[in-house]
Amino acid sequence: MFPKYNVIVVGAGHAGCEAAAAAANMGSKVLLVTMNMQTIAQMSCNPAMGGIAKGQIIREIDALGGYSGIVSDLSTIQFRMLNKSKGPAMWSPRTQNDRHLFASKWREMLENTPNVDFYQDSVNELIIKNNKACGVITSLGHKIEADAVVITSGTFLNGIMHIGEKQIGGGRVAEKAATGITEQLVSFGLESDRLKTGTPPRVDGRSLDYSKMEEQKGDEEVVGFSYLNIEKVKPENQRSCHITYTDARVHEMLKTGFDRSPMYQGRIEGVGPRYCPSIEDKINRFADRERHQLFVEPEGWNTVEIYVNGFSTSLPEEVQYEALRMVPGFEKARMFRPGYAIEYDYFQPTQLTYTLETKALENLYFAGQINGTTGYEEAACQGIMAGMNAHLKINNQPPLILQRSEAYIGVLIDDLISKGTEEPYRMFTSRAEFRTLLRQDNADLRLTEMSYKLGLAKEERMRRVEEKTEQVTEIKNVLNTESIEPETINAFLTDIDSATITEKQKASKLLLRPNISLQQILSNNELLNEKINIFDTECLEQAEIQIKYERYIEKEKEIVDRMATLENKLIPTNFDYDKIAAISIEARQKFKKIRPLTLGQASRISGVNPSDVQILMVFMGR
Repeated sequence: MFPKYNVIVVGAGHAGCEAAAAAANMGSKVLLVTMNMQTIAQMSCNPAMGGIAKGQIIREIDALGGYSGIVSDLSTIQFRMLNKSKGPAMWSPRTQNDRHLFASKWREMLENTPNVDFYQDSVNELIIKNNKACGVITSLGHKIEADAVVITSGTFLNGIMHIGEKQIGGGRVAEKAATGITEQLVSFGLESDRLKTGTPPRVDGRSLDYSKMEEQKGDEEVVGFSYLNIEKVKPENQRSCHITYTDARVHEMLKTGFDRSPMYQGRIEGVGPRYCPSIEDKINRFADRERHQLFVEPEGWNTVEIYVNGFSTSLPEEVQYEALRMVPGFEKARMFRPGYAIEYDYFQPTQLTYTLETKALENLYFAGQINGTTGYEEAACQGIMAGMNAHLKINNQPPLILQRSEAYIGVLIDDLISKGTEEPYRMFTSRAEFRTLLRQDNADLRLTEMSYKLGLAKEERMRRVEEKTEQVTEIKNVLNTESIEPETINAFLTDIDSATITEKQKASKLLLRPNISLQQILSNNELLNEKINIFDTECLEQAEIQIKYERYIEKEKEIVDRMATLENKLIPTNFDYDKIAAISIEARQKFKKIRPLTLGQASRISGVNPSDVQILMVFMGR
């Protein structure tokens, strides 16, 4: 019934979809196995993509040739560029999305991708021969062979949902859990543990009083995620979100359910996300806070369903309902479904290599929440990397390993592989030490060419990058050569309380002033404006950033070059750490367990001191 596939992807969430698309677009014959064909690319939690650091990840996925950015743009109902008041390194695109349109666009793109087959069934067992993954066995008893397997199981591995004192087996509301895989993998020596996440109630938007809330409109300019020319929502057609707040009355009502809370009664073993805590966790941890912010987010163009962001909870349903109705604007709220917590299995990611292949079983890859991460974006970027590397491995090609200085994706994977995680891992800009290099505006310049050479990014993407590079170079040349006369600019400089100039000055030098933008200079110089306004807005912004932040960019590049000494110093895979008596016991244990590839990776392992790395370096130099 089934041919042998090159790659089988188990699970069709954000990680699984990107993995399947990547491997197929590179030429592998792919089977995507999902428990429900109707929930491919389901947005299980909030109907939004991107945000702080996450937006950078989506742009990186797009630059590599993934689908998440395109699908997000096609289903956007609101766009905002977050942190615009800060420097470009902190700018983070975010979209509010139509949940159903997002999933249908993903499925449409996958169905239009050559080499992708689908099958609806659950996978209960892997086919393992000589410590190598060779296929899967489904619940219907089908044995399907493959050269490589990518597991992207999300929250489904032995998933249990909690609502108050109720426990329901499942990976999502009305969907059963996946069993058998964890137990089999543990029998092969992999270590598993439990994590928890949660989701808030969904309410009827017709029952809310928006006049009591703060309106949050979209940006006047919709930039989007994809570097391709994707049709985007018109600014005037965007849907608004709203903001409201809890108060002491809401908190007291929620506390009445704490004695029946699965979290406080010890029924939940898994650790929850530190940076996206439940409302009961917020009240407990931040007892001095009088109120907590709630984002009231529409779920789509043609639905009244509302997602109450910030009110994630597993308290009894009636407590959720009564507390919600005390929130300003929610006095008459009708609940569509309650919030719940979900507990699931994951595998410590230190058991993986940088390609996301398991160390214990060859040609078996993990991506997404099975690795201890949380978030659509974190899952999707692991999916595209696992799919690409599975294809490269079975075709005897070198792997794609992104460095921390090359992409937020590189930071995420290095953190997981080197440090592991005891709680759901979420990406932040603060996790990246080279933020000025890893901006959302230059992901295409950083990543598209390497993906194109590997066969994923298509020629259109490469051509657009080349055109962008040429335009940015031309713009910078004009700004570096054209001078501005004092009489054309001094009136403007006086108006903004900036020092006037006494002799003509290069436009690029004026642009270095922190309170002056390129657009302001062009508005006050007709001749320069005529030479510059022929270029794309995106290229103008890129040229401005490169000129304005040149010193900071060069400084970070120098640090990267200095650190390359450690990153390029390879540690033999069979290195005997027991020979080094001088390193600490903890460092020796961590080195033997994680088996770092380079001295750079060794230096980032939790519990390893600089002195341990120096001793290791000296010993390797002998």
